Amino acid sequence: MAKDKTIYTCTECGGTAPKWLGKCPSCAAWNTLIESVAESTAPTKNRYTSQFQALAKTAEVAVLADIDATDIQRTPTGQEELDRVLGGGMVEGAVVLIGGDPGIGKSTLLLQALDSMQRNSQSRLSAAGPSQSVKTPLGGSGPRAAGERGGYLYVTGEESGAQVALRSRRLGLHGSQVKVLAEIQLDKILATIDALQPDVAVIDSIQTVYSDQLTSAPGSVAQVRECAAHLTRCAKSSGTSIVLVGHVTKEGALAGPRVLEHMVDTVLYFEGETHSSFRLVRAIKNRFGAVNEIGVFAMTEKGLKGVSNPSAIFLSQHDEPVPGSCVMVTLEGTRPLLVEIQALVDSGGPSPRRLSVGLDRDRLAMLLAVLHRHAGVACMDQDVFVNAVGGVRISEPAADLAVLLAITSSLRGKPLPKGFFAFGEVGLAGEVRPAPRGQERLKEAAKLGFTVAIVPKANAPKKSGGKEFEGLTIHAVDRVELAMEIVRGLG
Repeated sequence: MAKDKTIYTCTECGGTAPKWLGKCPSCAAWNTLIESVAESTAPTKNRYTSQFQALAKTAEVAVLADIDATDIQRTPTGQEELDRVLGGGMVEGAVVLIGGDPGIGKSTLLLQALDSMQRNSQSRLSAAGPSQSVKTPLGGSGPRAAGERGGYLYVTGEESGAQVALRSRRLGLHGSQVKVLAEIQLDKILATIDALQPDVAVIDSIQTVYSDQLTSAPGSVAQVRECAAHLTRCAKSSGTSIVLVGHVTKEGALAGPRVLEHMVDTVLYFEGETHSSFRLVRAIKNRFGAVNEIGVFAMTEKGLKGVSNPSAIFLSQHDEPVPGSCVMVTLEGTRPLLVEIQALVDSGGPSPRRLSVGLDRDRLAMLLAVLHRHAGVACMDQDVFVNAVGGVRISEPAADLAVLLAITSSLRGKPLPKGFFAFGEVGLAGEVRPAPRGQERLKEAAKLGFTVAIVPKANAPKKSGGKEFEGLTIHAVDRVELAMEIVRGLG
């Protein structure tokens, strides 16, 4: 196959040059020329020819109301927490991008998921009988016999097949029928997917794949963009679900061009502390489900296991209440989680420190000012440290009230009552604003045995005496100073 012509395109003005230049000849911008494949006007037999082709199938213009919208069929991965993040399972023809720190467990999770899907598929086929025919992926040539399915494909560019097999043995995946391909050349990978037509193909990782159409090295912006475009086009045309493993930068963001995240259907981030056995998978983008959904896993000797009650991870086990600790109910996607907020207030010097782990540092400084102005609690000469237990990151403002109560508890040296929790956003005027889906937060806390709550007035139950709130005393407040008075009365 003849090698396509490459050009260098300016990311600022869109101008082109036949070779790389430090300065764009069109707009005079520096270091903006990126290698790409020139769009060919001649017909070609390769259906994955150019990144400029549409990633979705083309069709005639239709009226939106006349389009028949059907529910998307999903294939469970066998990992309940991963299914939760994906929105219920893998979607045919979808492209998923998952990124995380080295050694966090991306390859382990995907290998476990492929093996589980392969075993479930074999069980369904055995139950259906050998004479039954099964549905093929899009682009197939017709019904296949039960033993002629494409199965599941794991493409590794960072390890050999023997290393992947060694990991599968270590994870207890004995007798796994997952197909493994150790390859980094794009055309060979596409040819294998086209020949096998697997239900799901994992590319580990996209930074190692390269195309002969480009002269740049694997992992460069041009290579990552071009290879991801071809693989996405392959998924849309063949019906194979493709999972791309992506590297991350030292700041934790996915490496490569930002267009990579726009191109795929789902973006997942694998988070976790190196010293902790718990891992979080967070959905940042999902065309087939809710975003900001999280799945919680525990790393064991046999791989990653889903955690059915993640609230237990984020709550410290104290025999008796301790000063500086307050439990809050945060919302991660559709799941309410109970998280313990710990605060430590200590004597500081002329320049007191403000440090927060898992919470916004700038918001902490604002809350301390609100606490001083509206509740009369001064921390201007104190060091203030705030931490969210378990390594979870809380971005929603509903943690404001719990942070203020934990700081006040530490400053006065008096613990909050046993079974106490709080949530609510605090404004600069000292008002306590409601948090979204407050009833679900209260139900989750009541289910776990909590008995006392301070919540925004708008989140208080409309009817008292409901069975879901039995044993739970709820104090509704609309001002910060009122919350402090109630806490002093409880103590």
